[in-house]
Amino acid sequence: MDDRPYFRGCNPHHLDIGLDESHETDDGKPVSFRKRESSHSPHVDGMGDYLEKYKESIENPEKFWTDVARDFYWHDTTERMNRHQKPMFESNLDVRKGPIFTRFMPGAKTNLSYNALDRNIERGLGNKIAYYWEGNNIGDEGKVTYSQLLSNVSRFANALKEMGLKKGDRVAIYLPMILELPIAMLACARIGVIHSVVFGGFSADSLSERMIDGQCSVLVTADGVWRGNKFINLKEIADEACARCEAHGHPITRKFVVRHMGPVKSVSNQLANSSENGLTHHPKGLGGAGDQRRGSLCTKVRQDALVIAWDDSIDRWWHEELHRASDSCPVEWMDAEDPLFILYTSGSTGKPKGVLHTTAGYMVYAAFTFKCVFDYQEDDVYWCTADAGWITGHSYLVYGPLINGVTGIVFEGIPTHPEPDRYWKVIEKYRVTKFYTAPTVIRSLMKFGEDLVLNHDRSSLKILGTVGEPINPEAWLWYHKYVGNSQCAIVDTYWQ
Repeated sequence: MDDRPYFRGCNPHHLDIGLDESHETDDGKPVSFRKRESSHSPHVDGMGDYLEKYKESIENPEKFWTDVARDFYWHDTTERMNRHQKPMFESNLDVRKGPIFTRFMPGAKTNLSYNALDRNIERGLGNKIAYYWEGNNIGDEGKVTYSQLLSNVSRFANALKEMGLKKGDRVAIYLPMILELPIAMLACARIGVIHSVVFGGFSADSLSERMIDGQCSVLVTADGVWRGNKFINLKEIADEACARCEAHGHPITRKFVVRHMGPVKSVSNQLANSSENGLTHHPKGLGGAGDQRRGSLCTKVRQDALVIAWDDSIDRWWHEELHRASDSCPVEWMDAEDPLFILYTSGSTGKPKGVLHTTAGYMVYAAFTFKCVFDYQEDDVYWCTADAGWITGHSYLVYGPLINGVTGIVFEGIPTHPEPDRYWKVIEKYRVTKFYTAPTVIRSLMKFGEDLVLNHDRSSLKILGTVGEPINPEAWLWYHKYVGNSQCAIVDTYWQ
């Protein structure tokens, strides 16, 4: 165990760090922990408050989680919750008594899309920015309010219903980090369709394996994406994956394609010439964010004409389908234990395993932990750099933040493009208050030096977070001192 005071295991009753209290590192340099002035009461007011809440959650879970659940909308269950007519939990962990199971809020009905969108609009957040989109290149940007998000979600949900999808059906989502990604997720949740998001960097083989195993009948993808200076033809990868599904007796019946790259020349029922990259320069000027007839919600400075294969029998343009659909879609009220989504493990240690998350337990825990861990306040601008293809992106980029009514950032690019100060530019541009990234990213940016950080205004930052792996002391110190200006708490959600 590291013997430095800020890593040392200690009595949790004595973890409070005093104003301007400092400690020395091994090289003798002091590290100062200065508390920021705050005008609000935190959701968890120190370790003592945390321990009290934790104790209640263990000793009286019925009361604790009933109180937490009252922040959400439950369809026709408010009276039941108030009277405690049914337990919050049902479980059997003894195989001698029957099948092993655990259930959260049995009998309750809710909808995650409703709680993230309609509920927030009803409490006056319709005109609040739900997401800023920051694209791969400087100047590629977009934004969407909660009302606009609901409109787009409802349109795509209706497009799915139009083709016959219903509660329990499965949709695979293979998209870059664009606004259509959370829209597709929320649309599925709205009508009870189970979504399976596949990381946009995976191969055709990885995509097809997950679609077959998850029994997905529909795929949502895009024409292409730039990651730094590398172009990725997502449509070509998606086509190959669908062909592999067909060969294994699992045909994909529909592909919705987001026109993200701008003008597209489609070649019906044949592949584009593999000796060409399919890209030609096209001038800017195809309309602003939110034009459903143009394509993506995300406005790009550089528009490229792209040659892609097109199968008229299953391929449909996202923007055309949404333009035809109604922007009003009633929700499917889901039982608490109904499936919400399937997310596959990376497959790095064997065959990818599909992890099924159910509706109520996931919704309550993702939203509650987001609010408490990041001490969410209504004026926050929150940025989680995780891809939505991973569980961190699901929980702390999409569902947890939106349910709390946050303004978030969806970032398409990479930390070093076009320059290695891109993250610090984004923080300065949007006045980010809560910043959440991985130790690997921090270490990769450390090598470019602290001057790139110090050249940008980070005074808006209040809380920093790390996720995905344990953070080493050197990265923690650099993150705290330079990114957080020695004033921001670092919440380590790897739970070390």
